Amino acid sequence: MFLEDGVIIENKNMGDNYYLMKVKAVKSAVAAKAGQFYMIKCHNGIRILGRPISIHYADQENHMLEFYYEVIGEGTKEFTNYKIGEEIRLQGPLGTGFDTELKGKKILVVGGGMGMAPLKYLVESVKNKNTVTIIAAGRDVGAVRIADNYHFPKEDIVFATDDGTVGLKGNAVDAMKELLSKEKYDIVYTCGPHKMMEAVARVASEHNMRCQISLEEKMACGVKACVGCSIKTKEGMKRVCADGPVFEAEVIVDVNPKENTGCSCGK
Repeated sequence: MFLEDGVIIENKNMGDNYYLMKVKAVKSAVAAKAGQFYMIKCHNGIRILGRPISIHYADQENHMLEFYYEVIGEGTKEFTNYKIGEEIRLQGPLGTGFDTELKGKKILVVGGGMGMAPLKYLVESVKNKNTVTIIAAGRDVGAVRIADNYHFPKEDIVFATDDGTVGLKGNAVDAMKELLSKEKYDIVYTCGPHKMMEAVARVASEHNMRCQISLEEKMACGVKACVGCSIKTKEGMKRVCADGPVFEAEVIVDVNPKENTGCSCGK
């Protein structure tokens, strides 16, 4: 984990309330792993706590980090005003990321809405040694526009939208079930709304597939110093900032349809 002042190289609107920020981070970018995150400090001193933002992509050779964020509060709203050349305080990379040490596997990546943000770097980390299929799902075309920023052939991405404006009219699980009726996969990675991940994990369990999920929780410190992001798991209480945000699905989600199938994270 590093604490450094990165330099903003790009900070542009990607449509609606979505933004892409690129930051030069000489010290920490080389240590970044798919699924980890950074605490980004606001310039306005009133906002004492950093904002946890997942790593969208890391160009380790050029010491560049990408953060794809949505404006949902005053902190992220402030980010939109930052200019090229400004410094920004970064703390990270933090947390436990995805298992990317796989070879010769068939991988299914399922993203829902802003849950697709940390999946770009995941795909980049596994696609050269494995066969990868991506499901990009959201409420409408704006919610899946993030896929345009992937280094992956768009024609090879399976889209699903609630309103049917792009791809299958339906949700991520509908698309997943359709794929699994034709193909077999070794592992599923997923990030998105908790209910979506719960359903993805349940379907993965039914097909005897390993499943890793990336959780999103409100965080205060990001370094396991408080209990703000504690969740209940089958192995006891865990802190998303350090024990996660990536977990094995069977630890976090009750995928037994005969029992309570609510997300055990308590959100």
